[in-house]
Order: sequence, then C-alpha cells, then structure tokens
Amino acid sequence: MNGAAYPPQAHDREELMPRAEQGAPANAVVAEPEAEELARLRARVANLEAQSAQQAADRPVRTFVSGRYRSTEGEKLLELRVDVDGPRPMGRISGDFFQTSGATTNYVGSFVVEAPSVVSGDGVVKLAGRGKFSFPAVSPHVEVAVVVDPVAAPRPGPATVQFSNDGAAPSATYLCTFASPHFRTVQLEQDSVAGTIPFVSYNTGSLAQPPSSPARVLNVPAAYAEAGIQMQIAGTPDVISTGAAGPDLKWNDAELHNAMVNHFSLWRDAPLWQVWQLVATAYEDSTVRGIMFDFGGSFQRQGCAVFHNLIQGDDPVSRRAQLRTYVHELGHAFNLLHSWDKNSADPPQPLGPNGGLGDLSWMNYVQNYKPLPPAPGGAAAYWAEFPFQFTDSELVHVRHGFYRDVVMGGNPFGVGAAEVDADLFGDPVIDHSGLTLELRSKETFRLGEPVVVELKLATSDLRGCTTFSRLHPKDGYVNIAIRPPSGQVKAYRPALIRCADGDDQTVLDTARPAIYDSAYIGYGRDGLYFQQPGRYQLRAQYCAADGSRVISQVHQLTVRAPHSDEDENVADLMLGDEQGTLFYLLGSRSESLTSGNEALGQVLERYSDHPLAVYPRLVKGFNAARDFKDLTADKTLRIRCGNPDESISELNRVVNASTGDQGVDNITLGQVMRRLAHVAAEAGDPQRATQVMDRMVDVFRGKNLNPHVMREIETQAEQTKAAVTRP
Repeated sequence: MNGAAYPPQAHDREELMPRAEQGAPANAVVAEPEAEELARLRARVANLEAQSAQQAADRPVRTFVSGRYRSTEGEKLLELRVDVDGPRPMGRISGDFFQTSGATTNYVGSFVVEAPSVVSGDGVVKLAGRGKFSFPAVSPHVEVAVVVDPVAAPRPGPATVQFSNDGAAPSATYLCTFASPHFRTVQLEQDSVAGTIPFVSYNTGSLAQPPSSPARVLNVPAAYAEAGIQMQIAGTPDVISTGAAGPDLKWNDAELHNAMVNHFSLWRDAPLWQVWQLVATAYEDSTVRGIMFDFGGSFQRQGCAVFHNLIQGDDPVSRRAQLRTYVHELGHAFNLLHSWDKNSADPPQPLGPNGGLGDLSWMNYVQNYKPLPPAPGGAAAYWAEFPFQFTDSELVHVRHGFYRDVVMGGNPFGVGAAEVDADLFGDPVIDHSGLTLELRSKETFRLGEPVVVELKLATSDLRGCTTFSRLHPKDGYVNIAIRPPSGQVKAYRPALIRCADGDDQTVLDTARPAIYDSAYIGYGRDGLYFQQPGRYQLRAQYCAADGSRVISQVHQLTVRAPHSDEDENVADLMLGDEQGTLFYLLGSRSESLTSGNEALGQVLERYSDHPLAVYPRLVKGFNAARDFKDLTADKTLRIRCGNPDESISELNRVVNASTGDQGVDNITLGQVMRRLAHVAAEAGDPQRATQVMDRMVDVFRGKNLNPHVMREIETQAEQTKAAVTRP
C-alpha cells in the first residue's frame, strides 16, 4: 500500500517544519526568508493532507467475504463456508447439504474446494474450483459469486453458488445470505463439581511467549473464535454438590460415562453442535488432566472432563495450564487427535515436524514437545514458541471437515482410522530407535471371550533409552491394527481418550529392560471387534519420545466357533455393546447398562462353571469393590456404596481360576490381586491383604517369568503391602 495514501503522522509533520517554528512562541517574529520557507512548507503540508483525505474518500472500505452463508429457500438447503481472506485464511470453500421434509431436516452430504481461484471486480468476488464430495457427484465444479457492497461494509452481500460439470450449464444453484463471520457455531454447557473453580481467562502476555504472538486475554470461547469457531455458553453453569461423596472425589470411567448419559441437558443421541464439559476434582489416575469419555451409543464425542486438582490456582502458570487443558479436551470433541496421532484421523491429517511431536498446537502435550534437532524441546521451549492457536491442518479440519467428521455426535472419534492402509504399519526401512515392541496374547479365544493383548516395549540399546511409559491404546501412544477373517484392516479405537500431561517417561536399561501393559481390545468406538469366528492378524505401532515409530511383529490369534449349545448360549450372552462397555469399564451401575449387567448375570446364574464365567466375575468383583458416584438427571450426586464382601468373593474366584493356564492373563491377574488386597484392607482386614500379596508373589513364581518381571511383581507386592498397612 502506497504510504502517500495516508495522512502524515505527527512526527512527519514536525520533520517538515523548521526547528525555529517548532520552538517559537505564537507571537514570535520570524525573519522574512524564514517566513517564506515556512509558508511554502505549510502549503505543502496542506496539499498532502487534502490529497490523503480525497484518496481515503475514494478508496472503498475493505469487505472480507470469509464466513458462513446459508440458503433459506427450497427443500434442499446449503450451508456455505468461504475461507479466502480475513484472519488466517485456509484457502477453502466448503459446505454441507441438508434436506427438509415437513418439520424435519436431514443431513445429505458435504463438499470442499481446496485452493479455489479468486477474482475480484465490479463489486463481486468470484471463486471457483473442483470440489471433493462426501458422495458421488455428477457436478463437481463449484462457482461462488459474493456481492461486495462498500456501503454495507464490512458485511458481505449474498452469495450465489452454482454446481456444474466442469463449466457446463449449472445443475444446481443456491442463493445464500451471509450468516456469520464464524465458520461454525457450537453450544458449550459447562458444569462443575463443588470445590472446583472453573477457568475464566488468561492474559497471554503474563508469561514468556513468542514475540510474533500478540498479548491478549483469552478464555475458551475466545480461543475458538480465533480458530473461526463461535462457542456459545449454553444456559447457566451448575455447581454439583458433592454431598455424601466424602473425601474420595476421584472419578473413574464408569462414573464419567454415567454422568454423560444422565446429566448433559443438551445431550441427544444425535449429531448436534453441542458439547458438555465437566470440571471435576480428580481422575483415578492422578496424572490425568482431562479425558474425552463420551462413547455411549452410536453418537459420540459429546462430552469431556477436565480435572481441577492438577491445574488449580490463580497464578499465571496455573491459568495458562487451565486454558490449554480446557481447549485441548474440547478439541477432541471436534474429532481432533493428538498431534502425533493425526494421521489416524478422517480424513487423515498430515503429521507436523518430527512425527507431530514438534507441533506448536493446543493438541500437543507440553512436556512432549520435541522439534527437529538441534532445536530444544520440552515445556519451556513449547511455551516460548507456542502462539496459542491450532495448526493450519487442524484449522482446515474444524472449519471445513465434512459435517459428520466434525459435528459432536457424528462419526466416532478418529473414524478415518477404520480403514487402515496395510502399509501404515509396514516395516521401517531404517530403525535406529533402540526399541522393540511386542504384541502377544494366547493363541485361541472362545467366541464371546474378551480379547486381551499384552504389549511389551523393550530396549535393544544397552546404554539405555528414555521414552514414553504408557502403552495402553487409550493413552494415545500405541495404535493396533486388526485384520479380521473378512480381510479388511481396521484400527482399534479405544472407547475413551485420556490425556496425561504429567512426566510419563521412563528409562529402559539393563536394570529395567522392558515395560509391559495389557489392553482389552474386544470393544471400542466401532463396537465389537472379534464377533466373527476365524483367524485374526494384529500389529501394533508405538510412538516413541523422539518421534520414532516402532512396529511390532504380526501377531495371529484365532476365535474359535462354539463347540456346544452351552458355548453358543454363553457367547450370545457375552456379546453386545452394553456387555462390551462393561468389560471396558470393568463394571458400572449405570441404569443405561442394565441389559448388559443382566446378560452377564445370566452367565453366572446358568453357566457358572463355564470357562468364560471368569470374565463376568471379574466385572462384578471390580464393580462391587468401589463406591459409585451417580450424577442423576436432576444434577444430584448420589453415592452408591460398594459391597466389599461380594467383591472379595468374586475376585477370589477369579484368582483361583487363573493360577494355571486358564482364566485371565497375567497382567490382569496381578491387577485383580492388588485390587483384592485393597478391598480386604478397606474392609478392616489388613492381615488378609498382606496374605493376598504374598500369594501373588508365589503364584507368579510358579509361572516361570523373566527375572526382571518377577522383580517388578515383588516390588508391586511390597508397595501394596505398605499402602494397605499404612495408618
């Protein structure tokens, strides 16, 4: 822009005046030559000011055409998004089609045009390009003409949208009026548990930040507004009284799932631009700051929780952590995955620097930030460079992703990973990670039996290796691909995603060469994964702390068809979405899972001696071991007390069935026995708890485990005994 088009600034005017006038009093006498020069300078200034004023009057006010438009006539409706100017334009046109019939409106499909041509002139901005559609399109060429009226600026006029077959006569035309500068609008309902203080705002200039990022006050709606998303606060936030909850205010997965079903006043089992965020006290895993826990029914991603105890405080560091956690968890509701896992999204998102670990994004973990060498990583480096925004690929998704891929209650979390390219988990050409990943399980499962796999991460570098310690798929570092008998490869998607922002790294060396975990992968966001008899192939991928992708060997297992009527009846009772949810949660007293609990109860009543009865006992024993916080529909927190005697009885039977080669896997057995010890201690019998731990060591010594594994078990036993005997 030519600088002459603007009035001279004050300092420019001073430079045009001689110093004698700048300092002379109003009645001072000025020499004649100086007076003539002064007159000429004054005339020059006046002339420049007049020219600038005329140019400003002639220059039209800039009107941005980006934003959301809607058609209002006819049965077929279009919601159009134009994103070619304004803050952080992504160079896209996109839209969603809807069909009205009577008093109902249904979603039909979506499209997006990447890098459209843009031509401005004669009061019209014209955009054109070939679109990608969510359905087979016979008219893929898209043309948009937006009327720009300087009188009405900065609000653009109507947009005419035409669809044709590459320049042929239009097959469909829509007239859309400007609706909002935001690309999408979401309603947020936020409630909090008594004793927590929900986040309000943070001034980004309070602490170190990149010089290119302007200091500003951000709350959650403002952070999303910068992404082009309008987030409206729905209703009045409620404070949920803890009442009889007592000192144990830690929430587990089953309680959060039940709270989502019962409490979210906007919740419907349907795709809607509505989300619920619960500000809770703490999670059962004390390192978890937030969790997306809504996995009930066919419509997911409508609820998340943040855990106040880990991020509480009114100082700038705490406020900054609260802002990031709140925005991060809500990002999952938009179907945004963690930065290192974005290539599993739908559509697949490109990974950022260093396999995504170098992303400066709300969706990365602060402590895991690791750009390409030699740039420093870690929390300090992240905050010094983070501009408090999403990456470009994330903006493209939330602004222009197909409707069902983004809307809450639409496609399940990370749905694009359902169809996995076999090469995704292909062997690396070069592997200097110093790590090996092993995926294993027993070779044969009965139909209906919960499929549990064991993951082992080991170091092959005797110098030691520092990496992430979490191997369960719900923590986001491990993906598992499954090839069922039908042949179509799927990715296992856990029923919930938890975000542990603490220091979750460990050192693998000669003293501790490997870490282990087990995961129930029989049920997830796609439902049941092993409900067909036949041979399955599995392969796992692990994201290491340096960005390496470590691949396991291909593991094979067989799901055996029923051999008898009893086997078939038990399989029918064990298979089902509610039963899968109960196995995943290790029990729940939610009324929404009544049918599943009744089916598992039938297994114990009618087929108590069947080999698969150990799994309903496991669910029943864990469920009875804990109190249950029931957040009812009227926003009352009701406590259902556990039943220690029932828990001890059922868990003892699980242990007895699993000391040999049958029953649950070894890692689950260790969890069962440690839980049994805690229940016994809480019931007032610490001596019995100690005996359970001594028995655990004896049981595993009889299984001929590796020495370092045995040392780990002995350490766990001593730690548990110390915990249960502590005053």
